[in-house]
Amino acid sequence: MNKLTIKDFIKLLMGKIWLILFFMIIGGVAAFCYSKFMLPLQYESHITMYVQSYTNVNENASNTNNITNSKQLVNTYMEVLRDDAVMDALGERLMDMFDQDTIESNFTISNRRIVPSSIRKTINVTSVADTSALKLSVITKNPNVSAAVCNALTVIAPKFVQDAVGVGSINTIDKARVYNNPVGPNVKKNAFLGAAAAFFLIVFLIFIFDFFDNTIKEADVLGNKYKKAILGEVNRFDDPKKRKGGRKDTESRMLISDSQTPFNVSESYKSIRTNVMFAMGTSDNKMVVVSSPNPSDGKSTTAANIAIAFAQTDSRVLLIDADMRKPVQHKTFKVKNTDGLSTLIIKKSTTAKCIRENVVEGLDLLPSGPTPPNPSELLASENFAELLNQFAVVYDYIIIDTPPINVVSDALVMNNLVNGILVVIKHGKTTFDEVDNCMKQLDLAQANMLGFVMNEIEQNRHSSYYKSKYDYSYGESVKNTKGSEVNAD
Repeated sequence: MNKLTIKDFIKLLMGKIWLILFFMIIGGVAAFCYSKFMLPLQYESHITMYVQSYTNVNENASNTNNITNSKQLVNTYMEVLRDDAVMDALGERLMDMFDQDTIESNFTISNRRIVPSSIRKTINVTSVADTSALKLSVITKNPNVSAAVCNALTVIAPKFVQDAVGVGSINTIDKARVYNNPVGPNVKKNAFLGAAAAFFLIVFLIFIFDFFDNTIKEADVLGNKYKKAILGEVNRFDDPKKRKGGRKDTESRMLISDSQTPFNVSESYKSIRTNVMFAMGTSDNKMVVVSSPNPSDGKSTTAANIAIAFAQTDSRVLLIDADMRKPVQHKTFKVKNTDGLSTLIIKKSTTAKCIRENVVEGLDLLPSGPTPPNPSELLASENFAELLNQFAVVYDYIIIDTPPINVVSDALVMNNLVNGILVVIKHGKTTFDEVDNCMKQLDLAQANMLGFVMNEIEQNRHSSYYKSKYDYSYGESVKNTKGSEVNAD
């Protein structure tokens, strides 16, 4: 597993920036609405209490010493004011002052008594810096209750302070007032906290999913792990205007011969063509199998576009749809599939009848033909080998579209007949485990693996991993040169 740097984490988050912003907005709006419409209003009242370290003003002590001693008693008095005994006495007084509904809406009732902790959590006692004063503030759902708690506590406190400490006194010079302007909930603060909570949650989930994500996102990691060449990388190319009923047309495929195909995609396939030519070397065998670990990795679209790219070099090219289990090339090029490879192998048809000439200039297509009960046996037969030898005399390059390697062994049975196998990987979908299984089968068959094609790179320059100029996409529909719809496999 690669070690990720801070830069990688930043790229990961930037790649999900719109998702993060979306969840932050949702979190902020949810917290705002909850605070605004669900939480009850809160009202505050307050009063200041003054601590004195003496009870007799005629004692022979200086005012300075009295103030100093008073400061030392402040923390002790603060603890006394929070004691359960004080809260119980305060609760009894409040029960006499307000009706049952008012009490229950502000405090917790148990055994017909106010629970001390429910009163305590409404009270905040703080010391005023550099003074012997205590500031008492109370927040409840009723402005009258808040003021009553303050005033009742100032009446009750002196007795408990005297009993507990034995020295000093606590006095007030005013009464708490009723303030009808609510102080809470703090809607803006709660909205901010909601957005912040959503941010941390989505970032945590992104990291968790990324940590357990075993899909392939980096071409260089793929190449280094399996010691194989990356023959090309293809961006996602999508034309949403060509979708039917809001869904992708699964029977259409995008070809680089179409004028609407993005320039960088066309150039990617041309680059793949060049790399495949180098990978084949000086061998006279110019037949290449195109496959993938799994279905829907894009191997049929890749095979079709590589074939077109070779045809654009003024070479004679034959594309064979050897995926007789789930053929698609006849749909890609919009030709009939009544006769094809299957009928040609068993000699129930002729080459002239099966091959569709110039589906794209310079490119002929041999469709799969009717689905046979034994595709693997047909591809492993001598008749198929003879056909390939015949085609090799006529065509400069032969591209063979085969079923996924992890599904069936069709691509492997023709290993000795072709130059090599090209494996298509779908970015962000194909996993390393799936490629491991694919490579094991290729090794067992002693197949010449030419290299990988990374398909469907998302167009996102802030991608969490992908470091090149290309991004991935997939499954788009446009029209081919004959005006019919085409789409990625």
